[in-house]
Amino acid sequence: MTVAEALALARTHGLPRSDANVLLGALLGRSRTWLLTHDDAPLDATQQARWQDWLARRADGVPVAYLTGQHEFHGLLLHVTPDVLDPRPDTETLVDWALALLATRPPGAAVVDLGTGSGAIALAIRHRQPDAVVSAVDLSPAALAVAQANGERLGLPVRWRLGAWFAPVAGERFDLVVSNPPYIAEGDTHLPALRHEPTLALTSGADGLDAIRQLIAEAPAHLQPDGWLLLEHGHDQGPAVAALLTQAGWRATDRRDDLAGHWRCTGAMRPTP
Repeated sequence: MTVAEALALARTHGLPRSDANVLLGALLGRSRTWLLTHDDAPLDATQQARWQDWLARRADGVPVAYLTGQHEFHGLLLHVTPDVLDPRPDTETLVDWALALLATRPPGAAVVDLGTGSGAIALAIRHRQPDAVVSAVDLSPAALAVAQANGERLGLPVRWRLGAWFAPVAGERFDLVVSNPPYIAEGDTHLPALRHEPTLALTSGADGLDAIRQLIAEAPAHLQPDGWLLLEHGHDQGPAVAALLTQAGWRATDRRDDLAGHWRCTGAMRPTP
């Protein structure tokens, strides 16, 4: 089997050309340009067997990142496993908003990322804002191990904490709390397509807002007086999240849209005590 034949086989499995190029490039350790200029290069028997396996698994909905073991996020190449969510480009919207707020703060601002998963948000903030003191929390030991390994490999110091939401940082106060919590409603029709990703990081109650309600309720005790809470949520949940913040007395409620123009993030300043 040649490179050209491998890509043709991918088409018969219904894979987009972009996915096929990423997968085959990862399999062979070659760039997309190399694949284009060496379409007659042969795959050895081991590579052919793995290619067949990857095509079948991708056709079954396994994310490309779980097959290659890596995903780029905000300029960082992260190691990714089925223990963590596959980082989405839309989540970079949350990081950009956090960085904009941190740019207005003195050096040494304290940030905590709740439900860190692969560490994508915490590490991107630490990378772009080196003077920030960044903490990251996750309930899953396996997920936290992935995040910590990413931090060590990238040389980005983060305070990794195991536990549920604010419990591991009890008594601490932050300038900024960020989170991409689970926000899909239980029974949502999109869940079958996400079956290879950790359910713990996806669903949160009948309307998908249970975790967000908890964060809105608990965050004030862990924020500085002018601290902010930034939340990622579903594309149609913005009005509901904004209403929850307003009802709880949060100030200066604001929003950010994702790359497709959907209302993806909502945030606000800590309520007045």
